[in-house]
Amino acid sequence: MNGSAQYPANPSSNLQQPAASPPQTTYPQQPAASTPQTTYPQQPATSPPQTTYPQQPATSTPQTTYPQQPAASPPQSTNAQQPAGSSQFAQQVLDLVNQERSKTGASPLSMSSELNKVAMAKAMDMYNNNYFDHQSPTYGSPFDMMQSYGISYNAAGENIAKGQTTPAEVMNQWMNSEGHRANILNSSYTQIGIAYYNSEWVQEFTG
Repeated sequence: MNGSAQYPANPSSNLQQPAASPPQTTYPQQPAASTPQTTYPQQPATSPPQTTYPQQPATSTPQTTYPQQPAASPPQSTNAQQPAGSSQFAQQVLDLVNQERSKTGASPLSMSSELNKVAMAKAMDMYNNNYFDHQSPTYGSPFDMMQSYGISYNAAGENIAKGQTTPAEVMNQWMNSEGHRANILNSSYTQIGIAYYNSEWVQEFTG
């Protein structure tokens, strides 16, 4: 508890004591006991209001926008190529995304090679610069980043996660988060880019 409980002071006595009152025995006061707090190991940084628990992979608050977004500067040079195994993970994530969308009647998303480049650049940027956030120190917001890559859209969003080891695991966690699930099932989106890089996961959506 954050507040401390206050107790009423002992009422004063109106009775006069004899001049020579018997000696009183005092005992050392014990310090007030606060409610014990339990701390847990810190997790990688996540966007608020994410609550983290020990040993749990991280996800962030998803980003969704409906433009107009301000123009961004051209992207910095990066070797945003798919590492070995990443393309298979990306395809598996796409299959799982479209399975979930089919349950709600939403049209399947198409994989975009241009959005894949953005997703991989973002995943590499988070890993190389040791941060976990939608706002990149290199590219700015996800929407600035898309526009700097020449991608136009009427609606856009981004999901990121860190620490999951399989497409099924990351999709399960995204689908159990209201904001991430909303991006995955958003009927305004028609295309997706997906990247996995050193335990960093990124989904970029446009429509």
